[in-house]
Amino acid sequence: MRKILIPTDFSSNAMNAIKYAVELFKYDISKVFIMHAYQDDIYNSSSLVNRNVLDEITNMVSNESQAKLEDTLKQLHDVSPNPRHSYHIISVNGMLVDEVDAIVDKENIDVIVMGTRGETNDRRLTFGSHTLQVLKYVQCPVLAIPENYTYTQPKHILFPTNYLIPYKRRELKLLCELASPYRSIIDMLYISKTRKLSIRQEDNQNFIKEELCRSPINFKTIESKNIIKAIYDYVENEAIDMLVMVNTRHSFLEKILFKSTIDEISLQIKIPFLALQNIRRY
Repeated sequence: MRKILIPTDFSSNAMNAIKYAVELFKYDISKVFIMHAYQDDIYNSSSLVNRNVLDEITNMVSNESQAKLEDTLKQLHDVSPNPRHSYHIISVNGMLVDEVDAIVDKENIDVIVMGTRGETNDRRLTFGSHTLQVLKYVQCPVLAIPENYTYTQPKHILFPTNYLIPYKRRELKLLCELASPYRSIIDMLYISKTRKLSIRQEDNQNFIKEELCRSPINFKTIESKNIIKAIYDYVENEAIDMLVMVNTRHSFLEKILFKSTIDEISLQIKIPFLALQNIRRY
C-alpha cells in the first residue's frame, strides 16, 4: 500500500497538489493523509492581543482547521472517488515541519506531496518557505507541484545526478513504480567538466541500471560548468514532464537549496519536482 502525506494551507496551490497526487497515484492502493498544522495561524491571528485570549483563539483556529479539512475531503471525494484510495485528515496544533516529520515516522510515509508555494505565494521564489523547510529537513521523498500546473502523465522524466552517492533501494523503487504505469522514459543526466566516470560513479550507475530495470533509461552526459542552467535547458528542450533529484551532501540539489539566501535559488521549476531525501539533516 502506498502511503502519501499531503500538507495543506487550504490555498489553491495546495488543492492543486492534492488533485495531482490522487491522479498520479490513481492505479495504486493508497492511504492518503491530508494534514494541516495550525500553530502559525494561532500566533499570527490579529485577535491574539494578550495571553488571556490564547485558549479562545486556539479553539477557534482548531475548529476552523477541522472544518476546512472536512471540506477539502468532500471536494476530493467529488473529483476523485477512487476505490483504491482511503483518505484521512489530520488537524494538529504544531509547526509544519515538526508535524510532517512525526507523521512520516509514525505512518512510514512513502512520499510527501505539496505545492511549490503556499498561501503567501511569493513569485520571486522557486519554493515557498514551508516547502523549502520540508525539502531541507524531512527525511522522506517530496513531490512538489508548481502553481496552476495542469496534470500531465509523466512520460518523460529527468534525473540529473553526479553518481557520487549510493542510492536507496526504497527511493529508486518509488521512482520505478511511479514511472511504470505510464511507461515513462527516464533520462539519467550527468553534468560535469569531464565525461569520464570514477570507479565509484560507475558502481552507482550500475546500481541504478539494476534497480530501475522496469523503465527504459537513457544515460546522458553534458559537459557544462553551470549545472543549474544545464538542467533548466534540458527540461525546456527535451519536453520533460517531471524532474527528479537526490537531496544529499555533494549533490546537485544541495547546491541549489543550500545557498546563503533563498533569493539566490535560480532554478525556476515549472514541472513537478521529486526530491529523493538521502540523509537526515540536523
